[in-house]
Amino acid sequence: MGKIFQDLWIMSEEAIVLFSRVFDPKVDDQLFGGLMSALNTFAESLSDGGLSHFELSDKRFALMKMNKLLFVANASLTVKDKKLLGEIQKVAEKFFTKYPENFIRDWN
Repeated sequence: MGKIFQDLWIMSEEAIVLFSRVFDPKVDDQLFGGLMSALNTFAESLSDGGLSHFELSDKRFALMKMNKLLFVANASLTVKDKKLLGEIQKVAEKFFTKYPENFIRDWN
């Protein structure tokens, strides 16, 4: 099985990007983090749960909020939302196994 997502960002509630893996950067990570955080906050004010995914002309983005962190990944339009969110879930679980909550709170 090939890779599911192309790029990945992990950010705090304050829109600070803690980790990113972007193959073809077109926007500064912190600017992207601020935009994703703002979009998610806006979506949360309109409905419970916030934004889970959106599409551009050639990419699908999925967002997952877990333990006060926002995980964002993108993939091609051929990847289904459920599959992309499942992969983000796996990454998030591995992230929290490696970095416990007290470590994240003091992240520098």
